[in-house]
Amino acid sequence: MRMRDFTFCCPTEIIFGSHAEEKAGEAVVKHGGSRVLIVYGGQSAVKSGLLERVEKSLMMAGLTVKKLGGVQPNPTLSFARKGVLEAIPFQADFILAIGGGSVMDTAKAIAIGAANPQTDIWTYWLGKETVTKALPVGCIVTISASGSETSDSAVLTDDAHKDKRGLNTPFNRPCFALMNPELTFTLSPKQIACGVTDILMHTLDRYFTPMQGNELTDALAEALMRTVIYYGPKAVQNPHDYVSQSELMWAGSLSHNNLTGLGAEKEFAVHQLGHELSGRFGVAHGESLSAVWQAWAMYVYKEDPARFARYACNVWRLETVTDIDTAAREGIEATVRFFTSLGMPTNLRELLGRQLSFAELYELADRCSRGGTRTVSKFKPLAKEDMLRIYTTANQ
Repeated sequence: MRMRDFTFCCPTEIIFGSHAEEKAGEAVVKHGGSRVLIVYGGQSAVKSGLLERVEKSLMMAGLTVKKLGGVQPNPTLSFARKGVLEAIPFQADFILAIGGGSVMDTAKAIAIGAANPQTDIWTYWLGKETVTKALPVGCIVTISASGSETSDSAVLTDDAHKDKRGLNTPFNRPCFALMNPELTFTLSPKQIACGVTDILMHTLDRYFTPMQGNELTDALAEALMRTVIYYGPKAVQNPHDYVSQSELMWAGSLSHNNLTGLGAEKEFAVHQLGHELSGRFGVAHGESLSAVWQAWAMYVYKEDPARFARYACNVWRLETVTDIDTAAREGIEATVRFFTSLGMPTNLRELLGRQLSFAELYELADRCSRGGTRTVSKFKPLAKEDMLRIYTTANQ
């Protein structure tokens, strides 16, 4: 089976290193902005002085600035709509995100909504309309996790209906990303661990596909995963380790700009399963992924045990195992041990502090399958009953 045809374009300009955030004004001007809506999360950007430094850089570049704070983890549709209503009368022509994936995804949604004021943004996330224009977005990254700073995706949760969905469009690609690893030094070990899990899963969800003979892309994916596995625990142990934080920050961007999946079909089965958990229960995105990964992997690995065995050998270096099935299972177990070592949940009981009822599990499967109207994944297509089995296994 030959490599699939693909088109790859990642136009995001990366400005990486110490004090990168101080180049915000210069970067916005370069990309045509004059009236900038800054979108950020909680008070950490204020307390650390980051927001002040960025605003100063913008003002010195002669830009008009408006600030909008308050983005929460698992970004909500209601807040994004609020941002659109702020951006339009301000006549924003550039959206600047300061934060992690939640802030960046919110900024992308605001950029789409402000450029299309006659259309409610959720219409695009539901697939009822196609995005044809958006305001430019720039990102100042404060956590290594989502890779949203270089990706074409944005995820929102309809908080009124607990419906979490993603939107992929070229118009979601940021113009630039300012990436200073020192901005991650204030993160808690749990935040870093969740980010490490998300980075790893962005490539795992691309790696396990039916595609064979995609050697260069596979090798790039394996190298990225080895890097994350090596430096992730170091960053959790010492958040001020610049080397580890820089490796994770760069890995996060590369893991979600589509590079590690080129030539293969995009899978994201675990992300789809995890989205229902974070949408329904409000748990951290990274935790929702680690909580279902083992159940998913054990359910699907016999579709291609050699693929899982390759993962075990090339990523985990389990080269002494000769039996393919054993190697496949040991690679899965090594991944689960890694999540545990980071303090991440590996089942629903660890994630939520209790086991779910059958009705709750059924609701998750029903939502993920859109009421039984869709399947996810090509590696092993998952219908509603498959999803229910995976959720049930993760619940044990």
